[in-house]
Amino acid sequence: MDVRKVERAAGREPAFRPLPDSYNHPCPWELDLPPWTMPQMFERAVAEWPDYPLAEFMGRRFTYAEMHREALAFAAGLQKLGIEKGDRVGLFLPNVPVYIAAYYGAMIAGATAVNFSPLYTVEELDAQVADSGTRLLVTIDVPGVLPIACKVLATSALETLVVARLADMLPWTKRLALALFGRGRTAPIPNQAGVMSWSDCLAPAPPKPVPLDADRDLALIQYTGGTTGTPKGAMLSHQNLTANARQVDAVDPFQDGPDVIMGVLPLFHVFANTCVLNRSVMKGACVSLLPRFDAGQALATMQRVKANAFPGVPTMYQALLDHPKLGRTDFSSLRICVSGGAALPGPLHERFEDATGSRLAEGYGLTESSGVVSTNPYVGENRHGTIGQPLPETRTRLLDKEDPAKDAAPGEPGELAISGPQVMRGYWNLPNTAAEAFAEREDGLWLRTGDIATIDAEGYIRIVDRSKDMINVGGFKVFPSQVEAVLLRHPAVKEVLVIAVPDDYLGELPAAFATLEADAAETSGTALADWANAHLGKHERLKSLTIREELPKTMIGKLDRKALRKEVLGGD
Repeated sequence: MDVRKVERAAGREPAFRPLPDSYNHPCPWELDLPPWTMPQMFERAVAEWPDYPLAEFMGRRFTYAEMHREALAFAAGLQKLGIEKGDRVGLFLPNVPVYIAAYYGAMIAGATAVNFSPLYTVEELDAQVADSGTRLLVTIDVPGVLPIACKVLATSALETLVVARLADMLPWTKRLALALFGRGRTAPIPNQAGVMSWSDCLAPAPPKPVPLDADRDLALIQYTGGTTGTPKGAMLSHQNLTANARQVDAVDPFQDGPDVIMGVLPLFHVFANTCVLNRSVMKGACVSLLPRFDAGQALATMQRVKANAFPGVPTMYQALLDHPKLGRTDFSSLRICVSGGAALPGPLHERFEDATGSRLAEGYGLTESSGVVSTNPYVGENRHGTIGQPLPETRTRLLDKEDPAKDAAPGEPGELAISGPQVMRGYWNLPNTAAEAFAEREDGLWLRTGDIATIDAEGYIRIVDRSKDMINVGGFKVFPSQVEAVLLRHPAVKEVLVIAVPDDYLGELPAAFATLEADAAETSGTALADWANAHLGKHERLKSLTIREELPKTMIGKLDRKALRKEVLGGD
């Protein structure tokens, strides 16, 4: 008997699964995680909930069975185009339904999916397409995305560009409005070699079965900047992703009844990939997709679809609080909000819970951990200022800050290291860098997070410092060396350092400090910032650029970022 159908028909509130007694301990309970591939997880959901909606987009719903048929057709189309097991298929898409079909379809074909942010510039997309060896890229016909993909197709080893039409995913009323009044909202698909439409890529015959090893075969390459700022492709196996989806599902006590999740986090980001998409498929939930975050639209959608869960980053919750529609929004269906991607300020945490009546639980994860390492409980003690307790089957330890070959002294902060089924297999084409990311112990390899933490007696983890130079712009990671590399392309710039400076809305923004060549005295900081921002991704753009006579250096003549940060911001 399907409990959810009975509950829906009776119009009753969903029943909640009782929590085990050990819920508030470092490892909530043991979890059986046999090897699963991503197609197996998807097929299980389709078999159990074929008529349930998997995606809701602007009022149109797509059932599990419908999405599965489209994923199978895409997989067959890929095979027809010569895509083989292990080939890389890129996704250059915002949150639209075709993302789901392309993501699972690529894996059904045996390919490895590669996520690319639609905020990327031509240079950024080109570099990661080349590094990953992506053969085929899926994108959409919207300005700011399609033209970039077309330029990369023309200048790289990319073989095929598959373009989905926004209109094909909309309800008929919005499709009509787009046709009549949507001038400039879509871009024409060019008559360019290697370009084909999404519909033309779908094949009617079923795809050939591809045997997959859940532990060995890669499902996803997810790029992360790491401590050096050089983009690195985290290699995530099928078991990494399915295990993390099951781990996240296991700590959710709300297991019965219809479930609708707000899909405002970008699916190309590992946080959303696990907590919004894969966890929903694991649970039979519906994802209400928004192509970009707009606070007013998010509030209206949340009320319209009666959302139960809202995974987001702190800036999203702040924007919801600041919106004039907040007080007129019905939050009665909202059971849990999960915050990640950046530290959640205590006052924001309290204000959001008071305003909405919903639980806001802060969690923590890494690209290298398939998305999630720990979370505060959805019920029980929610310790503000911590990132909660480790997920089931996730082990943690603290390494000595100076010597990672040793553990931190008892009671002392140390570098957080983790071990679990969600930890990546390594970095794409970077075996030496991957080795540096792990600490070896007698009981195996431990992923070094680069974050300095403490762990209390109940297993709650508190991040007390960040050893990485990355800048956290509203949950998006920006790496100073990448911004500096762009600035150094300008002929007037001699030296440059980029650091994080506080921002009331996004938490942090990049700020640059530069010295100029002798013949560039007339160049202004504003002009340089404008030039740089035109060559940077939206999330990388500078808050300011200051021209200085000199930049701090170490005793051996290296630019000293730490000294500059102390000079500008104070502190240690």
